Amino acid sequence: MSYTALYRKFRPVSFDDVKGQDHIVTTLRNQIKADRIGHAYLFCGTRGTGKTTVAKIFARSVNCESPVNGSPCGQCPTCQAIAGGGALNVIEIDAASNTGVDNVREIIDEVSYSPTMGRFKVYIIDEVHMMSPGAFNALLKTLEEPPSYVVFILATTDPQKLPATVLSRVQRYDFHRITIDTIQARLRDICDTEQLDVEDKALRYIAKMGDGSMRDALSLLDQCTAFHIGERLTYDNALDVLGAVDTGVFDKMTNALYDRDVVAALNLLQDVVDQGRDLSQFNNDLIWYIRSVMLSKTDTGLDDVIDINSEDMEALRTTAARMDMDTVMRYIRDLSELTSQLRYSSQKRILIEVALIRLCHPEMSAVSTDAVAPRVTQMSEDVSGEPGPASYASAPGVASTDIYAIDDLKRRIESLEDRLASGRFSAADADRPAKPAEKPAALPEDVETVMREWNAVTESVGYPIRVYINSARRSLTGDGRLELVWAGDSEDAVNHSRMSSAGNKEALESAIESVIGKHVDVVFTLATTRREMEEKHYDISQMLPDIEIATEEDTADGYF
Repeated sequence: MSYTALYRKFRPVSFDDVKGQDHIVTTLRNQIKADRIGHAYLFCGTRGTGKTTVAKIFARSVNCESPVNGSPCGQCPTCQAIAGGGALNVIEIDAASNTGVDNVREIIDEVSYSPTMGRFKVYIIDEVHMMSPGAFNALLKTLEEPPSYVVFILATTDPQKLPATVLSRVQRYDFHRITIDTIQARLRDICDTEQLDVEDKALRYIAKMGDGSMRDALSLLDQCTAFHIGERLTYDNALDVLGAVDTGVFDKMTNALYDRDVVAALNLLQDVVDQGRDLSQFNNDLIWYIRSVMLSKTDTGLDDVIDINSEDMEALRTTAARMDMDTVMRYIRDLSELTSQLRYSSQKRILIEVALIRLCHPEMSAVSTDAVAPRVTQMSEDVSGEPGPASYASAPGVASTDIYAIDDLKRRIESLEDRLASGRFSAADADRPAKPAEKPAALPEDVETVMREWNAVTESVGYPIRVYINSARRSLTGDGRLELVWAGDSEDAVNHSRMSSAGNKEALESAIESVIGKHVDVVFTLATTRREMEEKHYDISQMLPDIEIATEEDTADGYF
């Protein structure tokens, strides 16, 4: 006989076997015992938390001839027929494969026939959020007023995609992520039943890697025991199979970063690479460890939510005691940004090495507002002749961890220094309104066509380029080429640098060519200040008042 995976072999068959969802199990049991069974249910939650399993148990329970404390007896012909998959009154539908109106019409036609066995005809529709809008609309009437013998159970991992008209017709049950303790206890029971020799520390780590999913944890246990079949599964064995790193390495790495010891940090990374560990998983686990440091610093009463064994807890507390919270938050922020970069990179090691060096030397990537504030204050005094603010960092909306605020401060400093050095700035400039730029005599035909089709161009080029270019002023160069201009003393300067990267200019010009059928050269310009942009670069969209052109505000919500 072929081998059956652990998560299939040990799928719960009664409510007593369901772990970590007591709030749902108790409610459903009480409904069955009181014979107050609803006509439509929505089970939602992350993967592997028991949605489909509970739906199947509920379908057996409502049809069981002699339920035991709300659970199916498992002995009557109805229970056995449903468990064996031969019952015609329990219909499982995969909405990912049956998304259309025609599939819903089949359900509507079938509900008119009463069940041949048991009291209820139960429809379990899995991944229901995959259904089309037309299919949802076709189902609404039947979902609201089905025959008395029909029960719908909808299961989804993405309930926010369901129409409000569906949500208002169902009883919603949210399945919680299963705790590590609960998963570990279940894994221990299964190991004892299967006579698997597994170390408790290994089970704890596998339960943690399950990330709240019982199914994922069982699959990982299956994988680890298969690799070390017939042997004792130790913690180190589990780390080898899953490509993970021991907690002690993360403590050493965190201390090396805080001590700004680049050599020690890179040597630790070298050891991780030599052991063949997965670098993306290493980065994720390092974030998790530093998160534990953060929680330990916040409140010692949070030890219960820090998933680390007692042997390593003392080292964690020692590390947390010597670190400051701002540094810990910076580590988490920078490593979290690294996570998305690693996902698509073929040079993971290099990216991590660069990140570690920057964490050891924060001045290489950004400066703190504490360092920037005195320079801004001095610049303000030099420009206006009046005392500057005590601390620019205390201005509303500027946080010490806000990298955009820091970048804005740096750009303001560079702009002020440049203008002071060149003698192009005086105190009177502060109150002088900007002179409007000179209007071109006429727009070249190709540029005018692009402007009239600008919304189509931005739709064609897609995100994120759409956001970058819609924050720019559309202008005209002296030789009649289309020019996109950003102000160097505003947040838009970041979009100029992004558009100047390889490939983005070509992508925009290709989008223009696909829309108007002609190649149009586009020039990117960064004005020193917004005043300079307004005085030297005319906004040519004002020459076409009969059309509407999307702006950055129109697209930002859709992107961010």
